[in-house]
Amino acid sequence: MSKHGRVLVAMSGGIDSTVTAMMMHEQGYEVVGITMKTWDYANSGGSKKETGCCSLDSINDARQVAVDMGFHHFIVDIRDEFGDYVIDNFVDEYMAGRTPNPCVLCNTHIKWSALLKRADAMDCEFIATGHYAKINSENDRLFISKAKDEQKDQSYVLWGLSQECMQRSRFPLGGYTKPEVRQMAFDWGYTDLSKKAESYEICFVPDNDYRGFLKRRVDGLEAKVDGGSFVNTKGEVIGTHKGYPFYTIGQRKGLGMAFGKPMFVTEIRPETNTVVLGEADELVRNGMTVGGINLMKYDKLPEEGLEARTMIRYNDRGTMAELYQKEDKIKVEFLANVRGVAPGQSAVFYEGDDVIGGGIIHGSFHRELEKATNLAEAK
Repeated sequence: MSKHGRVLVAMSGGIDSTVTAMMMHEQGYEVVGITMKTWDYANSGGSKKETGCCSLDSINDARQVAVDMGFHHFIVDIRDEFGDYVIDNFVDEYMAGRTPNPCVLCNTHIKWSALLKRADAMDCEFIATGHYAKINSENDRLFISKAKDEQKDQSYVLWGLSQECMQRSRFPLGGYTKPEVRQMAFDWGYTDLSKKAESYEICFVPDNDYRGFLKRRVDGLEAKVDGGSFVNTKGEVIGTHKGYPFYTIGQRKGLGMAFGKPMFVTEIRPETNTVVLGEADELVRNGMTVGGINLMKYDKLPEEGLEARTMIRYNDRGTMAELYQKEDKIKVEFLANVRGVAPGQSAVFYEGDDVIGGGIIHGSFHRELEKATNLAEAK
């Protein structure tokens, strides 16, 4: 009989999930390992060899750890569950002129759902993953907090987890740094694993060419969108582009034209296949609307608003803002100018290290900074 219960550990074959399984085993949990195949790389048409969490090598690495430590390991095919939601959303968002974050959707809508479903089938009370984050509680509410290792912190991509998901989740790496995790793998005898490189690619776009992926995924896409107009913020045509889905807000490189000065994508208009370009100061915004809200630390925001540090992209340092909730949307008024607010990306709100909640950016605006405490632009 295990000391703490039975836990289903998501194992990708990488160092983080492997050490997670080892730690849960040493802490007295009865570990069951599971490797989820989310994507068949051969279907993506990419040019590089399959790597990452869906590769045969990674699956074999995960299985070997389970054999070494004497616990059960299962491989589960969730390609249908993954593809219908995450990949279709990825394509649809780009075709709508927005910039999606598939890792957030995968974590909160697919992986946790798939894990809990299998955990129930295998009589596991808990699930554990190798995410660098913590789970804390206050006033009968569970919420994600930042990990000890600020460079590896993944709290940003976990804003969508429900109270039920957090109740059953364990993140044993949240209190450790990456070097400490590598040292643990080395100490347990996994020398090669301790040196294993990490992948930062989207799993279904392993060559990092999302434009090529879109072309292969949407029949006749190039012919439909090639030759659209670049316009400046005054509406004047200043060039032609390869198609609006191939550009993102804030993009400067890869425009395919020289304009004599740095120009950035400031707006995408899919209905007319138009990409608006402007100079750096024309990217500035200090407000946005956020939908698809999931609140963690509080069940609702106070009517008078709440001040919080707000991240608009992964690895963003965040900017202080006033949050005003109206039903299922939040109006965000930044206290400093920010650049590159991209519809489709996640906005995550922090109180200290704690995640208040998050949502999807719907749009942005600019206003006079009457409440500003710091007028310097956030990078």
